[in-house]
Amino acid sequence: MNKGFTLIELIVVATIISLLAAVGAVSYSVFSKNARDSRRVADLEQIRAAVELYRSNNNAYPASITFGGNLCDPAGCPPSGNLYLQKITNDPRPPYTYFYTGSAGDYTLGAYLEAGGTGSTCGACGTGITCNYCLGPYGQK
Repeated sequence: MNKGFTLIELIVVATIISLLAAVGAVSYSVFSKNARDSRRVADLEQIRAAVELYRSNNNAYPASITFGGNLCDPAGCPPSGNLYLQKITNDPRPPYTYFYTGSAGDYTLGAYLEAGGTGSTCGACGTGITCNYCLGPYGQK
């Protein structure tokens, strides 16, 4: 009698390994989306805090901010003015971008959450991409 595996046994093992690999890939994809979304929410809260500090010192919100740059007083960065945020972060995954628009009494800060947002829309978070997570002076918009 020959020792070895039958064709059926090999097919069953290959099928089980394929199913486990597929489940792992899907789980990793979902985990990655949720991790990026968590970072987006944390980034926006950090930017929001800096914008609120800016307003408390200057009596108005900044008209615009530069993602990848910093947020300083209108007079400039130290030593002539205050530095509110050293680096305004960019979205962790291109082609997505963060969105900001501001006026003296209001602002809107937005991002596109891959796993789903709040349902509100507030601007363009990339070419053909609408922000689905929006913040303002009083929290989520």
